[in-house]
Amino acid sequence: MKTTHKIIIGDARDMQAIDSESIDLVVTSPPYPMIHMWDQSFCALSPDISVHLDSDDGINAFELMHQELDRAWHEVYRVLKAGRFACINIGDATRKLGDNFQLYPNHTRILQRLMAIGFQVLPDIVWRKQTNAPTKFMGSGMLPAGAYVTLEHEYILVVRKGSKRVFNHDAEKKLRRQSALFWEERNLFFSDIWMDLKGTRQNLKRDSARKRSGAFPFELAYRLICMYSVQHDAVLDPFVGTGTTLAAAAALCRNSIGVEKELTLLPAIKESFQNVVDLANRYHVERLDRHREFVQNYEQSKKPLKHWNENYGFGVMTAQETDLCLQDLSKVLALEERCFEVYYHP
Repeated sequence: MKTTHKIIIGDARDMQAIDSESIDLVVTSPPYPMIHMWDQSFCALSPDISVHLDSDDGINAFELMHQELDRAWHEVYRVLKAGRFACINIGDATRKLGDNFQLYPNHTRILQRLMAIGFQVLPDIVWRKQTNAPTKFMGSGMLPAGAYVTLEHEYILVVRKGSKRVFNHDAEKKLRRQSALFWEERNLFFSDIWMDLKGTRQNLKRDSARKRSGAFPFELAYRLICMYSVQHDAVLDPFVGTGTTLAAAAALCRNSIGVEKELTLLPAIKESFQNVVDLANRYHVERLDRHREFVQNYEQSKKPLKHWNENYGFGVMTAQETDLCLQDLSKVLALEERCFEVYYHP
């Protein structure tokens, strides 16, 4: 059994290399408008953005940046199959231009465009990011009306193309059951506030290209892929960066495609695939160990679980978990510079 993972060097605003209605899930994090580290990228797309920034016109710069992203969201809608999801990690921005300091609500602007395109907007997730900052404010400190709260969260926007996905065939139903979450994972993952993701497991060197990618934690992509797709689905990241989404897709026995403009990020993507076998298999061991601990604690305080997972020989809370099976990785082959095959133990 194997999955395929491809990197397309190109523009998320024009993904003609990807067929319409060929993708089962999109997990991505675009450049954040009005965050200084991405100014150069946006200005390269539209010189008018630079004009507005230079004249301290933040509102129009903000809108023009989002108009560039709008084209990518239209492409996402085109390539998604009916009933499939897109999950977009985005943070709002605060910025001072001239004498004016204000919030630029990126998540609201993106949601407005997604709704206009035709997506159904579902409840989002607030990702509470930990900070090492010694203070929790910006501004003059202790004097009233002179300070601003610090943004310590980002959003994961969740939208769907059309109505719910239908699993008609026996083979599809089997893959869905094998891809199930544990009951206790479901309760954690489907909360609208995530406070436990620290990003500590993403052991990447922080060279300049990686810093420009703004990579999110492996665990974030891993969770979303668990929540909104099944094994052998096709996962797309149109702003692939260092390849975190592709690595998480490989870990979960999904195929994937990543689109990236920055050739300098290719070495980081390759490194992600070089490390994915050990990383994925370690995650699987940790998931199973956490479930065994849950079973032990539950049965000590209550009574034996009613259902049994034959693949692992332990109890589970619901009948939907009885066929759950994590596919351990065996090896990765580089077919060419931008294409990888991932193989799994039988």
